[in-house]
This record gives sequence, C-alpha cells and structure tokens, in this order.
Amino acid sequence: MPVISVTLLPGYPEEAQHRLVQSLAKTARSVIDATDAGTTVFIQEVSTYRRDGRVFDQGGAVLPDACQLVAQFLALMSQRDLSGAQKCLAVDFQMTFPGGQPMTQLSELVTWAATRYRSIAKSNMAFDESWQGDKTVVYVRGVLNGEWPDGTAFKDIRFVDRFEVIKGLISRQDVWNDLAEMRPKL
Repeated sequence: MPVISVTLLPGYPEEAQHRLVQSLAKTARSVIDATDAGTTVFIQEVSTYRRDGRVFDQGGAVLPDACQLVAQFLALMSQRDLSGAQKCLAVDFQMTFPGGQPMTQLSELVTWAATRYRSIAKSNMAFDESWQGDKTVVYVRGVLNGEWPDGTAFKDIRFVDRFEVIKGLISRQDVWNDLAEMRPKL
C-alpha cells in the first residue's frame, strides 16, 4: 500500500495541506490498486532549505480550489453579477456554447442567450476535477431549469460544462446541453 511523504516549508494554511493530502491520495489510487484505508499521506515541515544557490524559509502561494472557483463563477452568473463573475476569469478567457461560436466577453453570452431562453438556472450539479500540466480541468454536470422566450417553463434538461483553470483563474469554458433538442417546435 502506498505511503507518501510530503515536505513543505512553513506557512501553508491547514486547508491547503488537507487539499494536498487528499489530492495525492486520489492520484496514488488512480495508479496503484490500493484501498483508501491502505493509502497514507503525511506532511512534514522543514524550517528552511537551499536550492539553486538560494535559501528559502517560506512556502509559495496557494491556489484556490478549482471546483470552488467554478461553483462561485456559476453562482455569480446565475445572479447575473457579471462584474463579480468577471473577477474569476483570466484575461484571455474564451467560452464556447452550443452552436460553436467562440465568445470572450460575458456580455456576449447574455446577448447570445436572449433569443434562446428568458431565464435559466443550473442545479443538481456534480463536479469532477482532473489535471493536465499546469491546468486544472473541472467538469460540471447537472440539469437546467428555466423559461423559454415565450415564458413557458422547462426543467431537467441535462448539461455538461468543461472549465480550464490556470493559476487560480478560469481560462476556458465549453458547454454542451440538450436545450435545442427540448425546445418547443414553432
């Protein structure tokens, strides 16, 4: 069974250390056929170390939890707090919704959506996280509820969103859903 030892400089908050040990345990179990009970991860701190001719005595920055960042962004978008949601986005943010038209501004999304529905909300969301180099990929899946442009209600239409998070900011969002399939025929 895997036993993983991590050495950190002082200064990392307890929450960051908890996230680190959980992520390392999941990573080990994705490679090694081990039970959760048989996987041990522990952290030890050292006061200082030397690398590349420099002496370090404090740890680096802690990145936000990518799933929590995405959940916060979606909540702000649901509230139509575009300025708050914008703070979650990287400068080079790009999003692609059904139809394939790339957009870079949240105001573009609002304009695009106006002809598709009057209101919309995401619920029953599950978050899945993976890592690809320096980027964290977060998949969100659940159902859409809202109103068509004529005011008729819709509910339980499935969706999947894929987010790329780099250095604590969302750099990309791709969206797939069944809205077009469920839209009433004219």
